[in-house]
Amino acid sequence: MTLYIPFICIAIGALINWKGLPEKLLDVINFIMNAALMLLMCVVGLNVGTSREVLDNIGKIGLNCIIMCLGSVFFAVLIMALMEKTILPLEEIRLKLLEEKGLSLKAAPETKGVDPLMICMPLAILLGLLLGIFVCPDIKESTLDILLNISLIFLYTGAGVSLATNKIAFLYIKKLGLRILLIPLGIFIGGLISGFLMAKILGVDMCWSVTASSTMGYYSLPGAYMTEAYGVEAGIYGFMVNIFRDIVTVTAMPLIKRISKGAPIASGAGGCMDSMFIPVTRAVGPELGIAGLISGTIITIFVPFWLPLSQMIMG
Repeated sequence: MTLYIPFICIAIGALINWKGLPEKLLDVINFIMNAALMLLMCVVGLNVGTSREVLDNIGKIGLNCIIMCLGSVFFAVLIMALMEKTILPLEEIRLKLLEEKGLSLKAAPETKGVDPLMICMPLAILLGLLLGIFVCPDIKESTLDILLNISLIFLYTGAGVSLATNKIAFLYIKKLGLRILLIPLGIFIGGLISGFLMAKILGVDMCWSVTASSTMGYYSLPGAYMTEAYGVEAGIYGFMVNIFRDIVTVTAMPLIKRISKGAPIASGAGGCMDSMFIPVTRAVGPELGIAGLISGTIITIFVPFWLPLSQMIMG
């Protein structure tokens, strides 16, 4: 999806609800968003289930990729948590803003019990995976792209509608200012650390491991680039490490969101611009959801420049 489309859809949604919509209509919009979210998760599963490269190498390579993905998520979340306690107190900034505006001074509301969506999303990914393997293994990539874009357009527009009832989110981004750049920077550093360590631990080529781990959930371009630059096996790492990041983020979200406010953003990484935007926003609230979207956009812009640079640095 083109970089500016998410922001256009969010703006349209915000304008639609800027003066307030009837409660019943908001309930309908919420239902449509949930349906679009399930479609999106199903498409994520289909992307895995229809990939012959992934299925044919799901043994040792698949295990390596899962471990590398977990390492990238772990170090990104760790660095984010450390930044939140020092130079980037995301929740403290949010609460101060609420106080300045004379709004209720309290933490973001916690969902009692387990959010049903946190159960439904992994199940939707599993459904897509099974459909890709057994029902429609030959579905065209262009069809998956269309389904993905349709679901994202509905989700972004619906997110804009939601944000119009939480206008404080836009002021929060203004309050963060240039500090918002620390979020993608921390995620990138976490990926680099994990890439170097995993190469040593798993015996994977250093260049493959670092590049795959530091491309932060942007799976399509790294997979293609690494195939051309280093061969098919390297391309498999570039694709699998990053697509598994979406699956890990959704599956482990109930745990990840307990670590810190920024942890879901760090785990979602570049996916916060598209597939992970709504899951992350539901976990951290609209203010940090928009911060995640901006961080994901920065990552998406950065990765195409980083790929050739990493090849030059590491050969």
